[in-house]
Amino acid sequence: MTPTGTCPTPSRGLVLGCGGTLGATWTIAALHALRQALRWDPREAAALVGTSAGAELAALLGAGVGVDELLAAQLADPGARPELVRHFTAPPRGLPPRPALFPGSPALARLALRRRVPALAGLSGALPQGRGDARRLTALADLLTPAGGWVSHPATWLVATDFDTGRRTVFGHPDTRPAALRDALRASWAVPGWFPPVRIGGRRYADGGILSTASADLLVPLGLDEVYVLAPMSSSTPVPRTGLGRAEALLRRVMTRTLDAECAALRAAGTRVVRIEPTAADLAVAGGNFMDPRRRPAVLETALRTTRAAVRRHLGDPAGARPAARTTGA
Repeated sequence: MTPTGTCPTPSRGLVLGCGGTLGATWTIAALHALRQALRWDPREAAALVGTSAGAELAALLGAGVGVDELLAAQLADPGARPELVRHFTAPPRGLPPRPALFPGSPALARLALRRRVPALAGLSGALPQGRGDARRLTALADLLTPAGGWVSHPATWLVATDFDTGRRTVFGHPDTRPAALRDALRASWAVPGWFPPVRIGGRRYADGGILSTASADLLVPLGLDEVYVLAPMSSSTPVPRTGLGRAEALLRRVMTRTLDAECAALRAAGTRVVRIEPTAADLAVAGGNFMDPRRRPAVLETALRTTRAAVRRHLGDPAGARPAARTTGA
């Protein structure tokens, strides 16, 4: 309690994981549920950590775009900002364009064979180099900040992977050389096999999800009271999948194990972790292709319901006395 008898606001961090078009849609619904339940503006987080599609949303929040504006744009409400409506309602195609004939990063694939980087990183390097067009991300970045600049939030961290060494790179972090938002955003979103790597300062960078779905452990040194992790590519319980969904489920299991360890590190440092993940109902609606734009409206409608229930389960104790466990169930 403060001298005036009020409870101080805990220091909070926000982590937004990767997940493609449908993951971004689900995360906006989760942000809406979190804001309503906490009566807290996520733009006020002490640090915003975003990976791939999560980097896109972290950049928007870091630039001052509110959760209500994000949801209105996803819903294409008449009063929503037209440029945001265009951005969200015209996502990348559901399938990548024909890739190049050469692998994206033979060096990264070789490092995986030597067990110097995770197997997922090696597989990412072995995929043919993508030829997708990321101009929509450049346009978004230039909408948020002058060309060459960064967002106003002092701790907006966008995670990418050095595509030749496999090292995690956190753009916007004090320990990383400055980069333009337009480059960092494209780098964090550069899904191997879909988009080409992005060259920044003489290095090539690709999707931060190659190494971790969320990089929640970046917040361990901050010693925050609470960290909210919204992870569309993590799942606490396996769900039977068929077809393309089997490959997606395998990727999800790998990413879940990594996030488990990161959240454990946060808890060991004394930070309360609230981790929200898709439920069985969300996964059934999304299907096996997290880039499928046709499923976006159904994913949003379902997630508005499931994330509200999940957040309420976590925050049933307003004082936060109970330790947070992972969200499970529908």
